[in-house]
Amino acid sequence: MHCVVVGGGLAGLASAVWLAEAGQRVTLLERRGSLGGRTISMPLPAVDDVPDNGQHVFASGYEHLMRYLESVGTREHVAFPGHMTSRMPGGATRRSAFGGLAGLRAAVGDLPGVTGLDRLRTARAQVTLIRQAFRQPAWLDEITADEWFRRIGLPQSARAALWDGIVIGLTGDKPDISSAKVPADLLVTGARRAVQTRTPISIGYPTVDLDTLFIEGAEKRFADAGVQVRHRAVVSAIEVDDGTVTGVRLADGETISADAVICAVPVWGVKGLLDQVPGHERIYEAVDNLTPVPIVSVNLYLDRSIGMTDWGEILYGGEGVLEQVWDRQRMHGREPRDNHFYSTTVSASYDLIGKTNEEITDIQMDMLRKYYPQAADARVVHSHVVRMPKSTFAQRPGTAGIRPDQRTEVDGLALAGDWTKTDWTTTMEGACQSAARAVEVILEYADVRRAEDR
Repeated sequence: MHCVVVGGGLAGLASAVWLAEAGQRVTLLERRGSLGGRTISMPLPAVDDVPDNGQHVFASGYEHLMRYLESVGTREHVAFPGHMTSRMPGGATRRSAFGGLAGLRAAVGDLPGVTGLDRLRTARAQVTLIRQAFRQPAWLDEITADEWFRRIGLPQSARAALWDGIVIGLTGDKPDISSAKVPADLLVTGARRAVQTRTPISIGYPTVDLDTLFIEGAEKRFADAGVQVRHRAVVSAIEVDDGTVTGVRLADGETISADAVICAVPVWGVKGLLDQVPGHERIYEAVDNLTPVPIVSVNLYLDRSIGMTDWGEILYGGEGVLEQVWDRQRMHGREPRDNHFYSTTVSASYDLIGKTNEEITDIQMDMLRKYYPQAADARVVHSHVVRMPKSTFAQRPGTAGIRPDQRTEVDGLALAGDWTKTDWTTTMEGACQSAARAVEVILEYADVRRAEDR
């Protein structure tokens, strides 16, 4: 079949790669001049470097993402050290892990900054939290994660040390905005993946830039398989006739015929494309309810080391200002040359994103000096601020089940993207899992067509 994939982000790339692997003829349409969507590198001639548009990390349970990396030949460029470090104001550190002794200590309430009776209260609350995650009360989607934590008596010290950060990391949004059901579902998903693989959950990172990891390998596969990639191809509508997809119409009036289509555009680009699709009102409802969440990242090139002890460090109490710091030299296995390169991440950065580059850089440096004594006299050689106002989406209370399935009511048409229904929220794994399911829909349709032709 001739399959058209609309959108060249991670979900679209994975869809095109796997359709080609299955022997289909594929055309990939991307409205921008390059592929990658929200997983790209951004060359900086000023410092002769290629940083990413924010640090991307991986969980060991990311089955479909790893399948994609295997398909494009870059799986070797992901490392899982099995630990991260929490850093307190003033510079004290504590290495953390999800398994082994460190995981056991966390389970009994022994967390950074949690002392006295709060340890007992934390252990008790965590037992309740895990129980309610696996046997979810009917009201879980009616309240925020913040309300959930307060109901089970989770101390504020434990929230600052671990749980608020987990919610932000899992959902991309703040605990007082995100539905409690979202982190609960993700905790269950992660635990089940750990049981299936018989390995504790761990966090990993790419050892190369994102273009090398996600895009260059895909482009080689496309060249080998004859996949046609068209840039600056703006799709205005999916064409449907009598319940079957027939192709896509571009903004310039061109129509591209297709036997099957995977629509893999971001959630905020869907409206208008599916007007001819029966049931599109339900899909558009999801678009209206999945509100955007901003992320701000800063690539900081400093004249000296700030003294990080690990590849990545979580700042205790840094939510909304500076939450995580990444040592990019250590992660990429290279020695500092003209500068020391650190990447910072602030999720749900509602208050930060509207500030100027200079203000954001100053705020980040003030925080680094608060947590890293060696940063006291550090000078900024170059600063690169990355604003992503629609980096992720929020699932507020009452939105459980709002995300649409990959299968549509139209024969030969499937949806893909982290915003569609998956076992994950807005993650790279969610994007790749959605692509895998969308490709399954299309290949099932191919089987039906072949059976009819016989």
